[in-house]
Amino acid sequence: MTESRDRPRLALLDASHGDEHTRRNFRRELDADLVEFDVTEHERPSHFSFDGVVVTGSRSSVYWDRDWIRPLVEYVADADDHGLPILGVCYGHQVLAAALGGRVEGMGEYEIGYREIDRVATDELFEGVPESFVAFTTHSDAVTELPPGAELLAENDYGVHAFRRGHAWGVQFHPEYDCETAADVTREKDLPADRIQAVLDDITPENYDAACRTKRLFDNFTTHVRRVRRDRVNATQ
Repeated sequence: MTESRDRPRLALLDASHGDEHTRRNFRRELDADLVEFDVTEHERPSHFSFDGVVVTGSRSSVYWDRDWIRPLVEYVADADDHGLPILGVCYGHQVLAAALGGRVEGMGEYEIGYREIDRVATDELFEGVPESFVAFTTHSDAVTELPPGAELLAENDYGVHAFRRGHAWGVQFHPEYDCETAADVTREKDLPADRIQAVLDDITPENYDAACRTKRLFDNFTTHVRRVRRDRVNATQ
């Protein structure tokens, strides 16, 4: 852990509709001071005086006509314009793609459970993460067109699982999930009972241990955030 004076200050844009696990998971995984906003209740930062921004998962789709979604996308676009490092997770990954000019569409199917994902490029966010890694996934939308200038970082047979543009990263999978979260989220899905049970049966200590290797990306992100902050301070001196 870093010393407290070095901890970055991050805006956590919580799109989870009050899910009991979300904030707990991000508080545990991010070595940072989080300023939390329930964006589904129209809470948004009024400024960009943060070291970075993190956007969570959601049961919503970024292309839905909801009065909180467009302002969220616009804030993320403005945060990028201000040069803030951004990490979008699952829905946050899709919000980031839309904010930067990409395309998000429904898949017509569901990816859920512990899945293998392949890195296709070298990037600091994935330093220490295997080239083929395991992560818990749960989504029926996907980024079908990367934003202009973005680089594809990871994918599997369901499509894009990570991209980067500048200081902004999106990851489709859920590196923050613990076993309790994975099981609770799975039980809530409107899917056939046998498929639900198959996913639950796959939430094992072995799969969780494998997925924990992707948690490294949180430390890699906060390391990048601190570097960007340091460079800005040095540039003003």
